[in-house]
Amino acid sequence: MPSPSPLLQIDSLRFAYPEVPLFDGLSAQVPAGATLVLGGDSSGKTTLLRLLAGELAAGAGQLVLQGVALQSAPADYRAQVFWGDPRAVTLDEQGVRDWLAALPARYPRFDAAALALHIEGFELQEHMHKRFLMLSTGTRRKVWTAGALASNAALTLLDEPVAGLDKPSIQYLQRALAAVADEPDRAVVVAHYDALAGVPWQATIALPDR
Repeated sequence: MPSPSPLLQIDSLRFAYPEVPLFDGLSAQVPAGATLVLGGDSSGKTTLLRLLAGELAAGAGQLVLQGVALQSAPADYRAQVFWGDPRAVTLDEQGVRDWLAALPARYPRFDAAALALHIEGFELQEHMHKRFLMLSTGTRRKVWTAGALASNAALTLLDEPVAGLDKPSIQYLQRALAAVADEPDRAVVVAHYDALAGVPWQATIALPDR
């Protein structure tokens, strides 16, 4: 069972784009298991994940992941986080197999057995020899999600992970997230506009529509 103590503590987070305030004193606790960031378009879901990843700098507030504060030890904090954009052009020339093979060096708790299950579950076998630029939007996201889930990073951030996925892949993703909900030493934070069926969310961060 997940630990009752939060893996990630969000304290009084403030952030605004020019003339567009998003968060003013946002506080939340992210426990082990699966957490849902719930909100509609323009509610700030992606921005919040970028803040949690340390990719964007907050105007105020503090993020502490397993006792490591982003503000005082940014490298150590980010080393515990899996985050990225599967649409990034920097992935285009990378081979799928090579990209996946490089992940264990970045994530010491990487689970090769879990990766094999995700490759099968997302039906990625026929794409392993390809480069990312050869993949459809949905397949590209499935490869990235397989790596993210297998990373075993203390904090894994998934932004709209069903975008471009076919129905069987969505159903597999729901089962994979349900399995993560029982893991005691990692948090998977999913940003989506509704609650994915069958996922036992340990916590929900609801963002107001704007």
